[in-house]
This record gives sequence, C-alpha cells and structure tokens, in this order.
Amino acid sequence: MNFKSSLVILLAGSSLLLSAGCSTKNYVRKQTEPIIDKTNTLDELTAKNSRDIRDVDTRAQQGITSVNDKATAADQKATDARSRADQAQTLASQASTRVDALSNQVANLDSYHSVAETAVHFAFDKAILTAKSKEALDQLLAEVPNTKGYLLVIEGNTDWVGSSNYNYKLSERRAEAVVQYLSEKNIPAHKIYVIGLGKDKSSADNKTRQGRAQNRRVEIRLMSNSTDKSSTSAQSTAPNPSR
Repeated sequence: MNFKSSLVILLAGSSLLLSAGCSTKNYVRKQTEPIIDKTNTLDELTAKNSRDIRDVDTRAQQGITSVNDKATAADQKATDARSRADQAQTLASQASTRVDALSNQVANLDSYHSVAETAVHFAFDKAILTAKSKEALDQLLAEVPNTKGYLLVIEGNTDWVGSSNYNYKLSERRAEAVVQYLSEKNIPAHKIYVIGLGKDKSSADNKTRQGRAQNRRVEIRLMSNSTDKSSTSAQSTAPNPSR
C-alpha cells in the first residue's frame, strides 16, 4: 500500500468518525430538547403556582384581618349598645319611681285643697316668663315651706288662634317654662303635676284682644292634703300682655 492509498483510507476513516460524531450529537440534541422544553415549562408552571399561592395567601390574610376588624367593631358596637341599654333602663327605673310617686299623689287629688294660686301670662305665641311673672311665682313659692303635704298643679293655656294640636304643644311649653323656674327654686319634680290644656279652657272672650291676652296663661295652684285647711290666696301680679 502506497502513501496515497494510506492517506485516502485515513481521510475516509476520519470522515466516518466525524459523521458518526455529528449524528450522535444530533441524536442527543433531538432526544434532550423535549426534556429541556418540558423542564422549562415545569419551571414556569412552578413559578406561576408559587405566585398564585402567595397571592391567595395574601388575600386570605387580608380577608382574615378584615373579618377580625369587623368582629372587633361589632363587639364594640354591642358593648356600646349594652351600655346605652343599661343607662336607658336606669333612667326608666328612675322615671318609673317618680311617676309612681306622682300617680299616688294625683290619684288622691280629690283629697287636696287649694292653699294659694296665681297665674302668669305670656305674649302671643311665646313661652317665655317675664320678670313680673317670676315675681308672682316667687310670692306663691313663699307659701311652700309652710304647706304640709303640698303639690303644685300647673295648667298651661292658650288663646283660640291656631290649630288645636299646635296650641296643645304651646300650652305644654308654657307650663314647662314654669316647671323649669320651679326646678331652679329647688321644687322636686315629683311635687309638680303638669297639664297642657291648649285652648280648651278659656277664662275670657277670645273674640277680643284683651280676652285673648288673658287666655295666654299658666295657672299655678299650691295644693295640700293636710287636714289643716287654713289657706291664703296669691293673686297674679303678672300683666296681661297685649297681642
């Protein structure tokens, strides 16, 4: 075998080896590429699942926090409601006690007799005591310390101008103005009996201005259930204001 033949054989062998190597690499590449693709896909899915899990966990924590906050707020509202209910019950019990005391007195009102009385007058559509009205009330109150088992009966009145409902409320406001003044003079609430008569009890002719002024009044009577019926009369010193 000469040199040329040997060289040809060597080149042919090398070519075969290179072809075999390329074929092997191509084969390996073809076999591994799907695996690599699947691995990448799995990595992406894993990363996505991880993000989704974190998002769900975050929303869950936010939901739990929101529920806890609402529960805390509901507990606070319930506590406040219980507190208000307890306060209302206390006030109701106190009012009931005062009402019972007053009811006992009113139930026996027929056993009372008048010790002194006065009347205070108001301007048209007003429920404000004047200075002279307060002087008249002070004269009546001067008899209270000397009156055993006393009760003050307050009757509010109006003229005929306006509806019945409005005048009932106006007469009550006028009576309450007197009650407020009596309270400032340390007269206990259970010693006061209030009636708002509206325009139902006129003392003068409502067709005249002077008569209407006389009807815009609150009558105050100092009553006693004592068997000692010696009494004095306190006349009103308040003016009859014109309309």
